[in-house]
Amino acid sequence: MRIGVLTGGGDAPGLNAAIRGVARRAFQRGFQVSGIKNGWAGLLGDGDLEDLTPASVRGILPLGATILGTSRTNPLKEKGGIEQVISLLRASGTDGLVAIGGDDTLSVAAAMSDVGYPVVGVPKTIDNDLSVTEFCIGFDTAVGVVVEALDRLHTTASAHHRVMVVEVMGRDTGWVAMVGGLAGGADMIIIPEFPAELDAVVQHLHHRRGEGKDFSIIVVAEGVKMRALEPA
Repeated sequence: MRIGVLTGGGDAPGLNAAIRGVARRAFQRGFQVSGIKNGWAGLLGDGDLEDLTPASVRGILPLGATILGTSRTNPLKEKGGIEQVISLLRASGTDGLVAIGGDDTLSVAAAMSDVGYPVVGVPKTIDNDLSVTEFCIGFDTAVGVVVEALDRLHTTASAHHRVMVVEVMGRDTGWVAMVGGLAGGADMIIIPEFPAELDAVVQHLHHRRGEGKDFSIIVVAEGVKMRALEPA
C-alpha cells in the first residue's frame, strides 16, 4: 500500500507536524509514502513526487512552513485536471491521498472523492471556518499573533487616549477576531455573523467615554461589511 501526502494553499504553522503524523502512522502500518511537491502542481504535467522515509520526517516537528512546498494551483480550473491528477497518482502506484489544505485544496480532494479515488482531507485554515471540527491547523497560532498585537497596542492606545481599530483575518467568518479579541482584552469585537452598524459602534465608544474610559480597542474581522462604510 502506498499513500501520497501534499500540502496546498498558504503555509501555516503545524503543516510539518501534520506531514510527520501522516508519515509515521503510515510507516507503522507498513505502508509506503509519497511526498507530493508544491501542492496540486506536483500532480500535473510530469508530476513531482518523492519517497518519504522515517529519516525524511525526523526533526521537522518544530519547523515552520512545509517540507513538501506548496502552491495555489487548482486542477479544477484546468480542463481535465482531476483526471490528470488521478491518472498520475495511479501511474505512480499511489493507492490513496492525504490532502492537507484549506478551501481550494480540499475542494479538489472532494472532487476526487466524488469520482471514486480514496482521499482524506486534513483541514488547514487559520480562519477556522470549517464545521464539525473545533480547531484547524494554523488557527491557534493566528489567535496568538492577534493577542500579542492587542497586548502591545493597549499601552499605546492608553498613552495617546485613542481608539484603535484592529482588522484581523478570517475570510467570511469571525473566529480569529472573536477568540483573539476575547483573549486580548478588546473593548469591542465586530464579526460577520452578528452585523453591527456604525451608529452602534459610535454609541458604544460614547458610552465608554462617559464611564471615564478614554481609550478603546476594537477588533474587526476582515469579512465585516457596514452599510455606512460601503461605497455609494
